[in-house]
Amino acid sequence: MTTIICVQGDITGQHVDAIVNAANSSLLGGGGVDGAIHRAGGPEILAACRALRASHYGKGLPTGRAVATPAGRLPARWVIHTVGPVYSQEEDRSELLASCHRESLRVADELGARTVAFPAISTGIFRWPMEDAARIAVETVRAAETNVEEVRFVLFDERAYEAFSVQVR
Repeated sequence: MTTIICVQGDITGQHVDAIVNAANSSLLGGGGVDGAIHRAGGPEILAACRALRASHYGKGLPTGRAVATPAGRLPARWVIHTVGPVYSQEEDRSELLASCHRESLRVADELGARTVAFPAISTGIFRWPMEDAARIAVETVRAAETNVEEVRFVLFDERAYEAFSVQVR
């Protein structure tokens, strides 16, 4: 059974096997968590992402999918990049958000990762409501068949930490 915990802090400082990056589809860095991971991890992450774009993901990584790269200078072994959906009131995209978590855990299992740190995927510039994102994330992780022993939701601020903590209890 996977242990799920919440911590408030900076995901780039987490000593885990894999850090999940809320990436954009280009895989070439961006703002928010994505930019922080690329900055802290250094050029090795960007080089690995460019190689993925040149080989398998010429059109970018599809929403809801996940792929891994080395973690560069981060205190983790790998970065698992996943592209979250943009929130829409007109269209239910919650299955895509759930897929980000399932696919990230599938990739973690392929890598042999036992500890994985997740951010609050899609809650920044993609405007997913925090409480709903927390519910989807925690329910999906709880239901996943995985060998990951610990999932750590690393939340940047108090509001996100509270929203996820309520779901983990």
